[in-house]
Amino acid sequence: MTNLVIVESPAKAKTIEKYLGKGFTVRSSYGHIRDIQKKGMGIEIENGFLPNYEISADKKKTVAELRKLTKTAETVWLATDEDREGEAIAWHLAEALKLNVNDTKRIVFHEITKSAIQKAIAEPRLVDMDLVEAQQARRILDRIVGFELSPILWKKIRTGLSAGRVQSVAVRLIVEREREIDAFTPETVYRLQGQLAILDSQQKQVGTVDVKRNATFQTEAEAMQYLQAVQSSDLSVADLQEKPAKKSPKPPFTTSTLQQEAAAKLGFSVKQTMMIAQRLYESGKITYMRTDSLNLSDEAIQKANQTIVSNYGESFAQSRRYKTKNADAQEAHEAIRPTEFSVNSVEGERNEQRLYQLIWRRAIASQMADAKLLRTSADIAISGLPKEKLSAKGEVITFEGFLKVYDLDDDAKSSQLPPMTVGQSLKLGELTSRQSFSRPPARYNEASLVRTLEEMGIGRPSTYAPTIDTIQQRGYVVKEDREGTPRDYRQLTLSATDIAEETLTEMTGTEKNKLFPTDIAGIVTSFLVKHFGDVLDYQFTAMVESEFDVIAQGKESWQQMLTKFYSQFHPKVVAAEDVSREEAGQARLLGTDPKTGKPMFVKIGRFGPYVQLGDGENEEKPTFASLMPGQKMDTLKLEDAVELFKLPREVGEMPESFSAEAVDGTVFSVEKGQVIIAKQGPFGPYLEYGTKKYAPIKGTDPLSITLEEAVALIEAKIVTEAEKIIKVFEGTNVKILKGRWGPYITDIETKKNAKIKKDEDALTLSFDECVKRLEEAPEPKKRGRAGAKKAPAKKTTKTKAAAKKPAKKKAPAKKTPSKKAPAKKAVKE
Repeated sequence: MTNLVIVESPAKAKTIEKYLGKGFTVRSSYGHIRDIQKKGMGIEIENGFLPNYEISADKKKTVAELRKLTKTAETVWLATDEDREGEAIAWHLAEALKLNVNDTKRIVFHEITKSAIQKAIAEPRLVDMDLVEAQQARRILDRIVGFELSPILWKKIRTGLSAGRVQSVAVRLIVEREREIDAFTPETVYRLQGQLAILDSQQKQVGTVDVKRNATFQTEAEAMQYLQAVQSSDLSVADLQEKPAKKSPKPPFTTSTLQQEAAAKLGFSVKQTMMIAQRLYESGKITYMRTDSLNLSDEAIQKANQTIVSNYGESFAQSRRYKTKNADAQEAHEAIRPTEFSVNSVEGERNEQRLYQLIWRRAIASQMADAKLLRTSADIAISGLPKEKLSAKGEVITFEGFLKVYDLDDDAKSSQLPPMTVGQSLKLGELTSRQSFSRPPARYNEASLVRTLEEMGIGRPSTYAPTIDTIQQRGYVVKEDREGTPRDYRQLTLSATDIAEETLTEMTGTEKNKLFPTDIAGIVTSFLVKHFGDVLDYQFTAMVESEFDVIAQGKESWQQMLTKFYSQFHPKVVAAEDVSREEAGQARLLGTDPKTGKPMFVKIGRFGPYVQLGDGENEEKPTFASLMPGQKMDTLKLEDAVELFKLPREVGEMPESFSAEAVDGTVFSVEKGQVIIAKQGPFGPYLEYGTKKYAPIKGTDPLSITLEEAVALIEAKIVTEAEKIIKVFEGTNVKILKGRWGPYITDIETKKNAKIKKDEDALTLSFDECVKRLEEAPEPKKRGRAGAKKAPAKKTTKTKAAAKKPAKKKAPAKKTPSKKAPAKKAVKE
């Protein structure tokens, strides 16, 4: 072997090896191979912020294999990704594989095509240590922030919490938006729109036109007065105008705009978009998907032009260059585009096809001509209101241009106004004045959060997806749909005969795939903003990103930047030690309970927020109540808290006995006269109807649930429990149960589960087949702290004739003496 090429991913390795041919072996590092050691901070702050790196446990085998290959290779080529992370991986590879970083060849390419790979091989360079140091500064700073802030949160608020330079700022954005929504008071106005009939000279109807009043009414009385005036007025066309207009295409995608458009048009999450784009890149279909550049190469523009002329004609082609607004964007890189413009679709998984189509259409449209439009408008005069006008607008496309391939999803396809002339008479069809409510600021979804982070200069293309994933994984944010609530509104409708007044109902506040902060997110954000305002300051976070860019340009020392940051940050960490747990947790006195005279507080606990009645003085124990779903610590009032202490609430007694029998003979039942109690727990409200017998309440208030509703819920729960058991094998622990996603096999002793395919008949499965599947199934995951402990020895599924075998003796663990790694100039390994 003469040439060893090391890339990041195995999928990319296969594609590149195919292009390079004989004499080249391509292997993957499977991403990062080293990181700052996990034990302790892993950074010697007193020694110039020297990081102690270690090879990740799951990469030791990979590194060993790569070391073996480097010994037989004449030339090693480091071909990791072209961004800052990729440069750092290349350097870590050189260090771990004991390669001389000053003469090891480094190659980069923004697309995996034969020409791009061959060009990169022909023009190698060395590892860019400025880029490496910028990435290293980011990694060290983020480790310092996380390592020093997180323990403060554990001590002062709750164990298991975490903080991060970018993640905490992203959470702050979501928390502050939620607080804006909570504080919002809607204002109402009345909007007017409707339809008029167009009359000819004989006063016959020849068409209709949609009209509206551009201004709004502040009150219903104003709207009524206006409609009454229109009712007794003559209507006519006062003015007609026609103006040519144009629409220009948007630039090709950057990372953030791809994430936003894929969310809007394809319904993809940010993480999903990046995973699919990664596969398209590694298979050579698109250029590198982590970029903030809008630039296209001369070759790409030429190929796009050829494709447009060939497919649509010369009139549709218009070469364009887009200037990136971000001054720190790397213009040498390209925007996301297809590697071959002539290929407008790809084979493969459906979502890959859909995302490729989106990328192809956006890139090809960016090099197409403007769409030409004709915009028409009409003013309608009202005889009884000489200063008032109704307006009608239309638009028609006269030349599609880029709209031939890429729809802007706006009013470009609205219809043209019907033929009319100035002075032409119109007749009332129907005009409606509807009460309209101002809307609060919109909650973030993943795409709009990415857009905001980018606009504020927080994070970079490679950080958006992992940041959004992290804040959800850590329990600070939930992404979900929420049902709206009904709201009454007023509507006045003027027809040819009268004015109808109505009170109608609409749903408001319905949310889909929006990001909601949890209560703990609000508490952590308030604490961090108060005591570490610099770290969570939006401008500071953006400034830090800019400093990393300055380091990447070789204009600032990474140690100097970190020294300046740490000298301001660490004293605040020390000062925060004096903050009381009560203050940090934002425990809030709500007032005095009118019934007992005791103080009432709202606090945060292990399972979320709760209300405490009493302060625990005079050896009297306080009582507690969990908040109801939808209630928030920030906005909870005394009267709401008082209601919570009405639980547990006795709903009544079971009027009749009820039972259901499972296939194994197990009887699930409730007896006549058993007391039904409504309770509130950490996971929501539920009914208790016997010893350890519970039925969850969904969508019903435990404070108002009726006996009839409670009985129906309990009976439904009993039937569900009986129907859950599908099949049993007598004398064993094995059962087939009905689960949320269908039937499954379980061992009730070991709690181990095995899957059943959707097209299988669960009743036909034999005992031996079930045992086999249980043995092949993964061990059940442990919850909470137990999950971190060593898993217990595997239990054998109990059979009818289980033979006991003596356990094998475990060989004693070998002790390997630890050797201190030799010191290196930049870091320790």
